[in-house]
Amino acid sequence: MIMPGLFRSTRERETAEAIARLTYCNPFLGERVEIERRVLGDAFKPFFLVWHPRADLLDDNPNVLHIFAEAEKLVHDLRERLAAGARPDEAERKAYQDACLYALYYRYHTRFFEMATRPEDSRGGRDAPFWTDFRRDFEHLFGPEPVRLPDPMTPVHAFACFFQVRRAFHFIFRSIGGGSMPAAGLRAQVWQSIFTHDLHRYQRLLYDRMGDVTTLITGPSGAGKELVARAVGLARYIPFDARSKSFRESFEESFFPLNLSALSPTLIESELFGHRRGSFTGAVADRQGWLEVCPPLGTVFLDEIGEIDVGIQVKLLRVLETRRFQPLGSSDERTFQGKVVASTNRDLGREMREGRFREDLYYRLCADTVVAPSLRERIADSPEELPTLVIFLAQRLVGEEEAPTLAREALEWIETHLGRDYPWPGNVRELSQCVSNIMIHRDYRPAIRRGDAGWQGRLSQEFLRGELPAEELLRRYCTVVYARTGSYAEAARMLGLDRRTVKARIDPELLGEIRG
Repeated sequence: MIMPGLFRSTRERETAEAIARLTYCNPFLGERVEIERRVLGDAFKPFFLVWHPRADLLDDNPNVLHIFAEAEKLVHDLRERLAAGARPDEAERKAYQDACLYALYYRYHTRFFEMATRPEDSRGGRDAPFWTDFRRDFEHLFGPEPVRLPDPMTPVHAFACFFQVRRAFHFIFRSIGGGSMPAAGLRAQVWQSIFTHDLHRYQRLLYDRMGDVTTLITGPSGAGKELVARAVGLARYIPFDARSKSFRESFEESFFPLNLSALSPTLIESELFGHRRGSFTGAVADRQGWLEVCPPLGTVFLDEIGEIDVGIQVKLLRVLETRRFQPLGSSDERTFQGKVVASTNRDLGREMREGRFREDLYYRLCADTVVAPSLRERIADSPEELPTLVIFLAQRLVGEEEAPTLAREALEWIETHLGRDYPWPGNVRELSQCVSNIMIHRDYRPAIRRGDAGWQGRLSQEFLRGELPAEELLRRYCTVVYARTGSYAEAARMLGLDRRTVKARIDPELLGEIRG
Protein backbone atom coordinates (compact mmCIF):
# COMPACT_ATOMS: atom_id res chain seq x y z
CA MET A 1 0.00 0.00 0.00
CA ILE A 2 1.40 3.42 -1.00
CA MET A 3 1.05 5.91 1.82
CA PRO A 4 0.02 9.46 0.87
CA GLY A 5 2.40 12.39 1.04
CA LEU A 6 2.32 15.02 3.74
CA PHE A 7 0.37 17.88 2.13
CA ARG A 8 -3.24 17.66 1.02
CA SER A 9 -3.37 20.70 -1.26
CA THR A 10 -1.13 23.05 -3.20
CA ARG A 11 -2.23 25.93 -0.96
CA GLU A 12 -1.26 24.00 2.17
CA ARG A 13 2.17 23.24 0.76
CA GLU A 14 2.73 26.83 -0.36
CA THR A 15 1.73 28.07 3.10
CA ALA A 16 4.18 25.71 4.78
CA GLU A 17 6.98 26.76 2.42
CA ALA A 18 6.24 30.47 2.98
CA ILE A 19 6.28 29.99 6.76
CA ALA A 20 9.59 28.15 6.34
CA ARG A 21 10.97 31.22 4.54
CA LEU A 22 9.74 33.45 7.35
CA THR A 23 11.63 31.25 9.83
CA TYR A 24 14.95 32.16 8.27
CA CYS A 25 14.43 35.63 6.76
CA ASN A 26 15.93 38.86 8.08
CA PRO A 27 13.04 40.43 10.06
CA PHE A 28 14.30 43.95 9.35
CA LEU A 29 14.16 43.62 5.56
CA GLY A 30 11.11 44.32 3.41
CA GLU A 31 11.01 40.73 2.16
CA ARG A 32 9.40 39.76 5.46
CA VAL A 33 6.31 41.81 4.58
CA GLU A 34 5.97 40.13 1.19
CA ILE A 35 6.20 36.67 2.72
CA GLU A 36 3.58 37.59 5.33
CA ARG A 37 1.31 38.75 2.51
CA ARG A 38 1.83 35.46 0.69
CA VAL A 39 0.92 33.41 3.78
CA LEU A 40 -2.18 35.41 4.71
CA GLY A 41 -3.57 36.43 1.34
CA ASP A 42 -6.66 38.60 1.80
CA ALA A 43 -6.28 38.37 5.60
CA PHE A 44 -3.01 40.36 5.44
CA LYS A 45 -3.27 43.70 7.24
CA PRO A 46 -1.05 46.64 6.20
CA PHE A 47 1.47 47.34 8.92
CA PHE A 48 4.82 49.09 9.23
CA LEU A 49 7.04 48.32 6.24
CA VAL A 50 10.00 48.01 8.58
CA TRP A 51 10.03 47.07 12.26
CA HIS A 52 11.16 49.96 14.41
CA PRO A 53 10.49 51.13 17.98
CA ARG A 54 7.55 53.28 16.98
CA ALA A 55 5.80 50.00 16.17
CA ASP A 56 6.26 49.26 19.87
CA LEU A 57 6.03 45.60 20.86
CA LEU A 58 6.39 42.68 18.47
CA ASP A 59 2.95 41.45 19.56
CA ASP A 60 1.34 44.54 18.04
CA ASN A 61 1.90 43.20 14.52
CA PRO A 62 -1.43 41.50 13.76
CA ASN A 63 0.10 39.57 10.87
CA VAL A 64 2.61 37.82 13.15
CA LEU A 65 -0.15 36.69 15.49
CA HIS A 66 -2.28 35.48 12.58
CA ILE A 67 0.60 33.56 10.98
CA PHE A 68 1.48 32.00 14.33
CA ALA A 69 -2.09 30.71 14.61
CA GLU A 70 -1.88 29.38 11.03
CA ALA A 71 1.45 27.69 11.79
CA GLU A 72 0.14 26.07 14.97
CA LYS A 73 -2.86 24.59 13.15
CA LEU A 74 -0.74 23.48 10.21
CA VAL A 75 1.94 21.67 12.23
CA HIS A 76 -0.76 20.01 14.36
CA ASP A 77 -2.45 18.62 11.24
CA LEU A 78 0.84 17.56 9.66
CA ARG A 79 2.00 15.82 12.84
CA GLU A 80 -1.22 13.83 12.96
CA ARG A 81 -0.71 12.72 9.36
CA LEU A 82 2.84 11.64 10.14
CA ALA A 83 1.58 9.63 13.11
CA ALA A 84 -1.01 8.04 10.83
CA GLY A 85 1.69 6.86 8.45
CA ALA A 86 2.21 9.62 5.89
CA ARG A 87 5.59 9.33 4.18
CA PRO A 88 6.92 12.78 3.22
CA ASP A 89 9.63 13.32 0.65
CA GLU A 90 12.74 15.33 1.48
CA ALA A 91 11.25 18.70 0.50
CA GLU A 92 8.12 18.03 2.57
CA ARG A 93 10.21 17.10 5.59
CA LYS A 94 12.17 20.31 5.24
CA ALA A 95 9.03 22.45 5.02
CA TYR A 96 7.56 20.61 8.02
CA GLN A 97 10.71 21.09 10.08
CA ASP A 98 10.90 24.83 9.43
CA ALA A 99 7.19 25.39 10.03
CA CYS A 100 7.54 23.57 13.36
CA LEU A 101 10.49 25.76 14.34
CA TYR A 102 8.46 28.88 13.51
CA ALA A 103 5.53 27.67 15.62
CA LEU A 104 7.80 26.67 18.51
CA TYR A 105 9.61 30.00 18.51
CA TYR A 106 6.44 32.07 18.74
CA ARG A 107 4.93 29.67 21.26
CA TYR A 108 7.78 30.56 23.64
CA HIS A 109 9.09 33.91 22.41
CA THR A 110 7.48 35.89 25.27
CA ARG A 111 9.21 33.68 27.83
CA PHE A 112 12.52 34.01 25.98
CA PHE A 113 12.05 37.78 26.06
CA GLU A 114 11.33 37.75 29.80
CA MET A 115 14.42 35.63 30.38
CA ALA A 116 16.59 38.00 28.31
CA THR A 117 15.43 41.14 30.10
CA ARG A 118 15.35 40.01 33.73
CA PRO A 119 18.44 40.42 35.97
CA GLU A 120 21.02 37.67 35.96
CA ASP A 121 21.32 35.40 38.98
CA SER A 122 24.22 35.49 41.43
CA ARG A 123 26.28 33.22 39.17
CA GLY A 124 25.91 35.55 36.20
CA GLY A 125 23.60 33.20 34.32
CA ARG A 126 19.88 32.73 33.70
CA ASP A 127 17.61 29.87 34.67
CA ALA A 128 15.10 28.61 32.10
CA PRO A 129 12.23 27.03 34.07
CA PHE A 130 10.21 26.48 30.88
CA TRP A 131 12.90 24.24 29.36
CA THR A 132 11.02 21.04 30.29
CA ASP A 133 7.87 22.23 28.49
CA PHE A 134 9.90 23.29 25.46
CA ARG A 135 11.70 19.94 25.23
CA ARG A 136 8.39 18.07 25.51
CA ASP A 137 6.88 20.11 22.65
CA PHE A 138 10.03 19.75 20.54
CA GLU A 139 10.13 15.98 20.96
CA HIS A 140 6.42 15.69 20.19
CA LEU A 141 6.85 17.53 16.88
CA PHE A 142 10.14 15.97 15.77
CA GLY A 143 10.24 12.46 17.11
CA PRO A 144 10.34 9.61 17.15
CA GLU A 145 10.29 8.24 13.59
CA PRO A 146 8.92 8.60 10.99
CA VAL A 147 9.88 12.29 11.34
CA ARG A 148 13.42 11.89 10.08
CA LEU A 149 14.63 15.46 9.60
CA PRO A 150 16.82 16.57 6.69
CA ASP A 151 18.62 18.97 9.05
CA PRO A 152 18.87 17.36 12.49
CA MET A 153 18.66 19.84 15.37
CA THR A 154 18.70 18.92 19.02
CA PRO A 155 16.24 20.55 21.40
CA VAL A 156 19.19 22.01 23.37
CA HIS A 157 20.60 23.73 20.29
CA ALA A 158 17.17 24.93 19.16
CA PHE A 159 16.59 26.40 22.64
CA ALA A 160 19.93 28.26 22.52
CA CYS A 161 19.26 29.54 18.98
CA PHE A 162 15.80 30.81 19.94
CA PHE A 163 17.22 32.63 22.96
CA GLN A 164 19.85 34.24 20.74
CA VAL A 165 17.30 35.30 18.10
CA ARG A 166 15.07 36.86 20.76
CA ARG A 167 18.00 38.73 22.33
CA ALA A 168 19.23 39.94 18.95
CA PHE A 169 15.81 41.26 17.97
CA HIS A 170 15.46 43.00 21.33
CA PHE A 171 18.86 44.71 21.30
CA ILE A 172 18.63 45.78 17.66
CA PHE A 173 15.02 46.90 17.99
CA ARG A 174 15.58 48.87 21.20
CA SER A 175 18.99 50.35 20.32
CA ILE A 176 18.49 51.61 16.76
CA GLY A 177 15.51 53.93 16.48
CA GLY A 178 13.92 55.45 13.39
CA GLY A 179 11.54 54.40 10.64
CA SER A 180 13.50 55.59 7.58
CA MET A 181 14.95 53.13 5.10
CA PRO A 182 18.57 54.01 6.10
CA ALA A 183 17.67 53.15 9.72
CA ALA A 184 15.97 49.93 8.60
CA GLY A 185 19.01 49.10 6.50
CA LEU A 186 21.24 49.60 9.53
CA ARG A 187 19.13 47.22 11.62
CA ALA A 188 19.25 44.67 8.79
CA GLN A 189 23.04 45.00 8.57
CA VAL A 190 23.39 44.37 12.30
CA TRP A 191 21.16 41.28 12.05
CA GLN A 192 23.44 39.93 9.32
CA SER A 193 26.54 40.71 11.39
CA ILE A 194 25.11 38.43 14.08
CA PHE A 195 23.59 35.65 11.95
CA THR A 196 25.01 36.25 8.43
CA HIS A 197 22.59 36.49 5.50
CA ASP A 198 21.89 32.74 5.76
CA LEU A 199 20.35 31.94 9.15
CA HIS A 200 19.91 28.32 8.15
CA ARG A 201 23.64 27.85 7.58
CA TYR A 202 24.35 29.84 10.73
CA GLN A 203 22.35 27.48 12.95
CA ARG A 204 24.01 24.43 11.34
CA LEU A 205 27.64 25.50 11.10
CA LEU A 206 28.51 29.06 12.12
CA TYR A 207 26.87 29.64 15.50
CA ASP A 208 30.10 28.92 17.40
CA ARG A 209 32.50 30.41 14.82
CA MET A 210 31.38 34.03 14.46
CA GLY A 211 33.74 35.11 17.24
CA ASP A 212 36.56 34.60 14.76
CA VAL A 213 35.07 37.26 12.45
CA THR A 214 35.97 40.88 13.20
CA THR A 215 33.26 43.50 12.67
CA LEU A 216 34.17 47.03 11.51
CA ILE A 217 31.56 49.78 11.98
CA THR A 218 32.05 53.00 10.01
CA GLY A 219 30.10 56.25 10.02
CA PRO A 220 30.19 59.81 11.33
CA SER A 221 30.56 60.68 15.01
CA GLY A 222 27.31 60.41 16.91
CA ALA A 223 25.64 58.06 14.41
CA GLY A 224 25.26 55.24 16.94
CA LYS A 225 28.29 53.06 16.23
CA GLU A 226 28.63 51.95 19.86
CA LEU A 227 24.94 50.97 19.94
CA VAL A 228 25.59 48.78 16.91
CA ALA A 229 28.65 47.25 18.56
CA ARG A 230 26.74 46.60 21.77
CA ALA A 231 23.89 44.90 19.90
CA VAL A 232 26.36 42.61 18.13
CA GLY A 233 28.24 41.84 21.34
CA LEU A 234 25.22 41.18 23.55
CA ALA A 235 23.54 38.89 21.01
CA ARG A 236 26.23 36.24 20.64
CA TYR A 237 25.29 32.55 20.79
CA ILE A 238 25.34 31.11 24.34
CA PRO A 239 25.11 27.32 24.78
CA PHE A 240 22.30 26.01 26.96
CA ASP A 241 23.13 23.65 29.82
CA ALA A 242 20.25 21.16 29.98
CA ARG A 243 21.51 19.56 33.21
CA SER A 244 21.20 22.78 35.21
CA LYS A 245 18.35 24.08 33.01
CA SER A 246 20.15 27.38 32.60
CA PHE A 247 22.35 29.56 30.44
CA ARG A 248 25.47 29.67 32.57
CA GLU A 249 27.35 32.32 30.57
CA SER A 250 26.59 36.01 31.09
CA PHE A 251 25.96 38.24 28.11
CA GLU A 252 25.49 41.43 30.17
CA GLU A 253 29.02 41.30 31.58
CA SER A 254 30.74 40.22 28.37
CA PHE A 255 31.00 43.52 26.47
CA PHE A 256 34.24 45.47 26.98
CA PRO A 257 34.31 48.92 25.29
CA LEU A 258 37.51 50.92 24.94
CA ASN A 259 37.56 54.47 23.50
CA LEU A 260 40.98 54.60 21.84
CA SER A 261 40.84 58.31 21.00
CA ALA A 262 40.68 59.23 24.71
CA LEU A 263 43.89 57.43 25.75
CA SER A 264 47.63 57.79 25.23
CA PRO A 265 49.43 54.98 23.37
CA THR A 266 50.81 53.54 26.62
CA LEU A 267 47.40 53.48 28.25
CA ILE A 268 45.84 51.92 25.15
CA GLU A 269 48.38 49.10 25.33
CA SER A 270 47.80 48.68 29.05
CA GLU A 271 44.01 48.58 28.66
CA LEU A 272 44.21 46.12 25.77
CA PHE A 273 47.12 43.85 26.62
CA GLY A 274 47.56 44.40 30.35
CA HIS A 275 50.89 45.12 32.03
CA ARG A 276 53.36 43.88 34.60
CA ARG A 277 54.30 45.92 37.61
CA GLY A 278 57.03 48.48 36.79
CA SER A 279 56.58 48.21 33.01
CA PHE A 280 55.97 51.99 32.83
CA THR A 281 55.67 54.94 35.21
CA GLY A 282 52.57 54.45 37.32
CA ALA A 283 52.37 50.67 36.81
CA VAL A 284 52.39 49.83 40.53
CA ALA A 285 50.81 46.38 40.17
CA ASP A 286 50.17 43.68 37.59
CA ARG A 287 47.00 44.28 35.59
CA GLN A 288 45.01 42.17 33.16
CA GLY A 289 43.90 43.87 29.93
CA TRP A 290 40.57 43.52 28.16
CA LEU A 291 41.97 40.91 25.76
CA GLU A 292 42.75 38.63 28.70
CA VAL A 293 39.65 39.41 30.76
CA CYS A 294 37.29 38.89 27.82
CA PRO A 295 35.74 35.38 27.96
CA PRO A 296 35.34 33.18 24.84
CA LEU A 297 31.77 34.42 24.31
CA GLY A 298 32.66 38.04 25.06
CA THR A 299 33.36 41.03 22.81
CA VAL A 300 36.04 43.72 22.93
CA PHE A 301 34.88 46.95 21.28
CA LEU A 302 37.65 49.21 19.96
CA ASP A 303 36.03 52.61 19.44
CA GLU A 304 37.78 54.96 16.99
CA ILE A 305 40.39 52.47 15.85
CA GLY A 306 41.58 54.93 13.21
CA GLU A 307 43.21 56.95 16.02
CA ILE A 308 45.85 54.40 17.14
CA ASP A 309 49.49 54.74 16.12
CA VAL A 310 51.28 52.30 13.85
CA GLY A 311 53.14 50.55 16.67
CA ILE A 312 49.91 49.47 18.36
CA GLN A 313 48.44 48.57 14.97
CA VAL A 314 51.23 45.99 14.54
CA LYS A 315 50.46 44.40 17.91
CA LEU A 316 46.72 44.37 17.25
CA LEU A 317 47.30 42.76 13.86
CA ARG A 318 49.15 39.92 15.59
CA VAL A 319 46.19 39.39 17.91
CA LEU A 320 43.79 39.13 14.98
CA GLU A 321 46.10 36.81 13.05
CA THR A 322 47.30 34.49 15.82
CA ARG A 323 45.03 35.20 18.81
CA ARG A 324 48.22 35.65 20.85
CA PHE A 325 49.57 38.70 22.71
CA GLN A 326 51.96 39.70 25.49
CA PRO A 327 51.24 42.09 28.37
CA LEU A 328 53.50 45.13 28.63
CA GLY A 329 56.69 44.23 30.43
CA SER A 330 56.16 40.47 30.08
CA SER A 331 57.50 37.81 27.72
CA ASP A 332 54.66 35.41 28.59
CA GLU A 333 52.07 34.91 25.88
CA ARG A 334 48.35 35.07 26.49
CA THR A 335 45.47 33.87 24.31
CA PHE A 336 42.53 36.01 23.26
CA GLN A 337 39.36 33.95 22.86
CA GLY A 338 36.61 36.55 22.27
CA LYS A 339 35.36 38.64 19.36
CA VAL A 340 36.67 42.05 18.21
CA VAL A 341 34.34 44.80 17.05
CA ALA A 342 35.94 48.08 15.94
CA SER A 343 34.61 51.44 14.78
CA THR A 344 35.91 54.57 13.13
CA ASN A 345 34.62 57.85 11.75
CA ARG A 346 37.73 58.23 9.60
CA ASP A 347 38.15 57.39 5.93
CA LEU A 348 40.49 54.40 6.35
CA GLY A 349 41.13 54.32 2.61
CA ARG A 350 42.67 57.77 2.81
CA GLU A 351 44.45 56.91 6.06
CA MET A 352 46.10 53.93 4.30
CA ARG A 353 47.08 55.99 1.26
CA GLU A 354 48.77 58.52 3.53
CA GLY A 355 50.56 55.85 5.55
CA ARG A 356 48.71 56.33 8.82
CA PHE A 357 46.86 53.02 8.83
CA ARG A 358 48.22 49.61 7.88
CA GLU A 359 46.59 47.86 4.95
CA ASP A 360 47.13 44.41 6.46
CA LEU A 361 45.30 45.48 9.63
CA TYR A 362 42.46 46.97 7.61
CA TYR A 363 41.94 43.72 5.71
CA ARG A 364 41.83 41.84 9.01
CA LEU A 365 39.18 44.22 10.32
CA CYS A 366 36.84 44.42 7.35
CA ALA A 367 35.62 40.81 7.09
CA ASP A 368 32.26 42.19 8.25
CA THR A 369 31.56 45.88 7.65
CA VAL A 370 28.55 47.83 8.92
CA VAL A 371 27.95 51.41 7.73
CA ALA A 372 25.98 53.69 10.08
CA PRO A 373 24.15 56.48 8.19
CA SER A 374 24.17 60.10 9.33
CA LEU A 375 21.05 61.66 10.81
CA ARG A 376 20.90 64.03 7.85
CA GLU A 377 20.68 61.04 5.45
CA ARG A 378 17.93 59.49 7.52
CA ILE A 379 15.83 62.67 7.66
CA ALA A 380 16.35 63.26 3.93
CA ASP A 381 14.94 59.79 3.25
CA SER A 382 11.89 60.27 5.48
CA PRO A 383 10.60 63.57 6.97
CA GLU A 384 8.97 61.48 9.72
CA GLU A 385 12.37 60.30 10.93
CA LEU A 386 12.90 63.31 13.21
CA PRO A 387 9.62 63.00 15.19
CA THR A 388 10.04 59.22 15.30
CA LEU A 389 13.51 59.56 16.83
CA VAL A 390 12.45 62.34 19.20
CA ILE A 391 9.72 60.21 20.74
CA PHE A 392 12.11 57.24 20.84
CA LEU A 393 14.63 59.34 22.79
CA ALA A 394 11.93 60.87 24.97
CA GLN A 395 10.77 57.40 26.01
CA ARG A 396 14.28 56.67 27.26
CA LEU A 397 14.32 59.87 29.30
CA VAL A 398 10.85 59.99 30.87
CA GLY A 399 9.11 56.71 30.04
CA GLU A 400 6.29 55.89 27.66
CA GLU A 401 3.49 57.75 29.46
CA GLU A 402 5.19 61.15 29.52
CA ALA A 403 7.15 60.75 26.25
CA PRO A 404 4.49 62.24 23.90
CA THR A 405 4.38 65.48 25.92
CA LEU A 406 8.17 65.88 25.99
CA ALA A 407 8.43 64.95 22.32
CA ARG A 408 5.87 67.59 21.39
CA GLU A 409 7.78 70.25 23.37
CA ALA A 410 11.08 69.24 21.75
CA LEU A 411 9.70 69.22 18.20
CA GLU A 412 8.07 72.63 18.66
CA TRP A 413 11.34 74.08 19.99
CA ILE A 414 13.38 72.54 17.15
CA GLU A 415 10.94 73.84 14.53
CA THR A 416 11.00 77.36 15.98
CA HIS A 417 14.70 77.75 16.79
CA LEU A 418 16.62 75.40 14.48
CA GLY A 419 14.27 74.85 11.57
CA ARG A 420 13.65 71.78 9.45
CA ASP A 421 16.89 72.22 7.51
CA TYR A 422 19.20 72.08 10.54
CA PRO A 423 22.01 69.66 9.53
CA TRP A 424 22.48 67.90 12.91
CA PRO A 425 26.28 67.70 12.61
CA GLY A 426 26.43 65.68 15.85
CA ASN A 427 23.91 63.16 14.44
CA VAL A 428 21.69 61.12 16.80
CA ARG A 429 23.98 61.89 19.75
CA GLU A 430 23.35 65.62 19.25
CA LEU A 431 19.59 65.06 18.90
CA SER A 432 19.64 63.12 22.17
CA GLN A 433 21.40 65.99 23.93
CA CYS A 434 18.99 68.46 22.37
CA VAL A 435 15.96 66.59 23.78
CA SER A 436 17.66 66.36 27.20
CA ASN A 437 18.42 70.10 27.23
CA ILE A 438 14.87 70.97 26.27
CA MET A 439 13.56 68.71 29.03
CA ILE A 440 15.76 70.47 31.62
CA HIS A 441 16.09 74.07 30.36
CA ARG A 442 13.50 74.31 27.58
CA ASP A 443 16.45 75.47 25.49
CA TYR A 444 19.32 74.02 23.45
CA ARG A 445 22.43 75.82 22.22
CA PRO A 446 24.13 73.89 19.43
CA ALA A 447 27.85 74.26 18.94
CA ILE A 448 27.16 74.94 15.24
CA ARG A 449 24.38 77.45 14.75
CA ARG A 450 21.92 77.37 11.88
CA GLY A 451 23.58 78.63 8.72
CA ASP A 452 27.01 77.45 9.88
CA ALA A 453 27.39 73.82 8.87
CA GLY A 454 31.16 73.71 9.31
CA TRP A 455 33.64 74.34 6.52
CA GLN A 456 31.15 73.18 3.87
CA GLY A 457 28.59 75.78 4.97
CA ARG A 458 31.12 78.61 5.17
CA LEU A 459 32.65 77.82 1.79
CA SER A 460 29.24 77.55 0.16
CA GLN A 461 28.02 80.84 1.64
CA GLU A 462 31.22 82.70 0.77
CA PHE A 463 31.05 81.40 -2.79
CA LEU A 464 27.36 82.26 -3.27
CA ARG A 465 27.87 85.74 -1.82
CA GLY A 466 30.86 86.36 -4.13
CA GLU A 467 33.19 87.04 -1.21
CA LEU A 468 36.16 84.95 -2.38
CA PRO A 469 38.89 86.44 -4.58
CA ALA A 470 39.94 84.15 -7.45
CA GLU A 471 43.25 83.22 -5.81
CA GLU A 472 41.54 82.37 -2.50
CA LEU A 473 38.87 80.36 -4.31
CA LEU A 474 41.61 78.36 -6.04
CA ARG A 475 43.32 77.74 -2.67
CA ARG A 476 40.10 76.46 -1.14
CA TYR A 477 39.27 74.29 -4.14
CA CYS A 478 42.75 72.74 -4.32
CA THR A 479 42.54 71.97 -0.59
CA VAL A 480 39.14 70.29 -0.87
CA VAL A 481 40.15 68.15 -3.87
CA TYR A 482 43.43 67.14 -2.23
CA ALA A 483 41.61 66.22 1.01
CA ARG A 484 39.23 64.02 -0.99
CA THR A 485 41.91 62.24 -3.05
CA GLY A 486 44.78 62.13 -0.52
CA SER A 487 47.26 62.59 -3.40
CA TYR A 488 48.84 65.73 -4.89
CA ALA A 489 49.28 63.96 -8.22
CA GLU A 490 45.64 62.82 -8.38
CA ALA A 491 44.38 66.24 -7.30
CA ALA A 492 46.55 67.88 -9.99
CA ARG A 493 45.18 65.50 -12.63
CA MET A 494 41.58 66.24 -11.67
CA LEU A 495 42.16 70.01 -11.58
CA GLY A 496 44.28 70.20 -14.73
CA LEU A 497 47.11 71.85 -12.79
CA ASP A 498 50.74 71.13 -12.09
CA ARG A 499 51.38 69.02 -8.97
CA ARG A 500 53.61 71.74 -7.48
CA THR A 501 50.89 74.33 -8.03
CA VAL A 502 48.40 72.24 -6.06
CA LYS A 503 50.87 71.62 -3.25
CA ALA A 504 51.71 75.32 -2.96
CA ARG A 505 48.05 76.29 -2.64
CA ILE A 506 47.00 73.92 0.15
CA ASP A 507 45.40 75.75 3.11
CA PRO A 508 46.68 73.85 6.22
CA GLU A 509 43.95 75.21 8.50
CA LEU A 510 41.13 74.24 6.12
CA LEU A 511 42.75 70.85 5.48
CA GLY A 512 42.88 70.13 9.20
CA GLU A 513 39.21 71.08 9.56
CA ILE A 514 38.14 68.84 6.67
CA ARG A 515 40.01 65.88 8.15
CA GLY A 516 38.45 66.48 11.55
